[in-house]
Amino acid sequence: MTNSTGTRLGADIRTLADARRWALIGAELTFEAVAGLDDAGYAAPSALPGWTRAHVAAHVAANAEALSNLVHWAATGEPTPMYASPEERAAGIERGRALPAGRLTAWLRGSADALEARMDELTDEQWRHEVVTAQGRTVPATELPWMRSREVCVHAVDLATGVSFADLPGDFLIALCDDVTAKRAAAPGPAVTLRAGAIGAGWELPGEGDPVLVTGELHDITAYLTGRAADPRAADGSPAPALGAWL
Repeated sequence: MTNSTGTRLGADIRTLADARRWALIGAELTFEAVAGLDDAGYAAPSALPGWTRAHVAAHVAANAEALSNLVHWAATGEPTPMYASPEERAAGIERGRALPAGRLTAWLRGSADALEARMDELTDEQWRHEVVTAQGRTVPATELPWMRSREVCVHAVDLATGVSFADLPGDFLIALCDDVTAKRAAAPGPAVTLRAGAIGAGWELPGEGDPVLVTGELHDITAYLTGRAADPRAADGSPAPALGAWL
């Protein structure tokens, strides 16, 4: 299974049911990651530079509410953007990260449960209705569970309480690598060939010069592609090329 064009391999294998399953798994991992955190635990650094665990948790909770706005849009036809503005989005995270631990955890779980309940109510026709994301992309509502699964699964790792990419479903990791590769192909950086040897999957990042080969387990390749690997190495032992932001 090799992706050499920057297209998404997961487009052929990823279904609405897959994405909803991954979103539930990611949400549960997130709940487990914050279980028992007190104010000091939330104030500890996350894996994201400049953000505490509270910032990450508030971001994930706000994301559920924002996606609920798009579910409402799909259900009613009434345009309801994810966020009123980028400033409002940032302010919401700041308000959330300042909440006491118990209230932040309750918001994280309550917003996730509410989003799932609202998605449960969508009809087959409503799932096909188009909405506009915070990045200005027009997508069918069927894309929303994938957007949610990506948020909760990746940020469960970012909370830095012990969850790793190895804890995530393999089919999700393949779909995520496909997605990240497609996004990176739109703004080429260093040329890289990636091989997840154990499962025979591979991806190509276009760029100038001879591609650098990076190999590893699927979860290692995913961590590197998403910028989460602490010390990525090429197959020859040299440092792997640094990759820019993908979202």
